[in-house]
Amino acid sequence: MERDEALALLRRCVASPSHIAHSHATAAIMRKVAEHLGEDAGTWEVIGLLHDIDYDIVGGDMERHGVEGCRILIDNGVSEEIADIVRRHNHLLTSGYERPVEVALQAADSVSGLIIACALVKGGAIDEVTPRTVKKKFKEKAFAAGCERERIRMIESLMDLETFYRLAIEGLKEVRGDIGLT
Repeated sequence: MERDEALALLRRCVASPSHIAHSHATAAIMRKVAEHLGEDAGTWEVIGLLHDIDYDIVGGDMERHGVEGCRILIDNGVSEEIADIVRRHNHLLTSGYERPVEVALQAADSVSGLIIACALVKGGAIDEVTPRTVKKKFKEKAFAAGCERERIRMIESLMDLETFYRLAIEGLKEVRGDIGLT
């Protein structure tokens, strides 16, 4: 599935502007990580866009989240490989992430909120967020408390955290308009 098709499907299934913005953020980070690792950046970006395709539909029911997303993707002609990655990304139902794409999705899904929160503290200016900023805020458990730091740390099997933060910030800069940042 190409990016434009994934965006159209996302917009058909997800009504919440905040969930759409989160999907854009996760996708941008996934693209940057894939480029860094020499992986298929287009496919990883599509996975980031579609990873929460069912979130509005399941209404926060984490027993169904990912499972319904997989079904939606299969029904819409998305490859079983991508659909299965979406199914498995719900860390409350699945574990044992070893494939780089799955590790990256866990980390990107969680770090997006942390970095956006860092930007919001700076008036929404993503250009003012640095890896040092993120590293400092990562240590403050009360800051962006919903951000699951252990999921971010999973990326350390692929790269150091500073590199990951730099890549994630670069990705978010590229989609700043889609995620409400300046």
